[in-house]
Amino acid sequence: MFITWLVKFTSFNLKHKTMINSFKYLAMAGLLSFFVKSAQAQEIKVGSKVPEFKLLDQTGKEFDSKNFVGKKKMVIYFYPKDETPGCTKEACAFRDQFDVFKQADAMIVGISGQSVDSHKEFAENHKLPFTLLSDKDNDVRKLFGVKTSPIPGRVTFVVDKSGTVVYVFDSLMQATKHVDEALRILKEMK
Repeated sequence: MFITWLVKFTSFNLKHKTMINSFKYLAMAGLLSFFVKSAQAQEIKVGSKVPEFKLLDQTGKEFDSKNFVGKKKMVIYFYPKDETPGCTKEACAFRDQFDVFKQADAMIVGISGQSVDSHKEFAENHKLPFTLLSDKDNDVRKLFGVKTSPIPGRVTFVVDKSGTVVYVFDSLMQATKHVDEALRILKEMK
């Protein structure tokens, strides 16, 4: 009888100890995940300086953001994927208003995770006259604090000539409204 009780007691303690250790590990993993995410992705908000970044454009040339800050207003938009319905509508809406953006002295830059070749084909298929950047490792997306998964975020940043973010529009579903909002803000900046 004593042996049976000892076995049950020991078994209960081992299970209890294992559960406590499991909870400790889960809690530590959660905290670590929180701090890693915080360190990786700073959220770019209105008033933030646009971070410096370098990526390849659809022609394979290096795009360095510091070559444009101070020279042009910028509309930097992150989109999920080339050739998807929403992203195609958004890109074509930017294309259709390209001259209006140009008159506002604003440069349009689209960024997503597809390859240079994919961007080149996307630009050619839809006659896109603006820069598309390949962010295959999502480094710049993370730098801006834009969601990477399960579906990458659709976020537009309007940046003034001094490199300050003056507007952020975040909507996955309202693809063409990104264009309308960017134009509205640029007109207000005059």
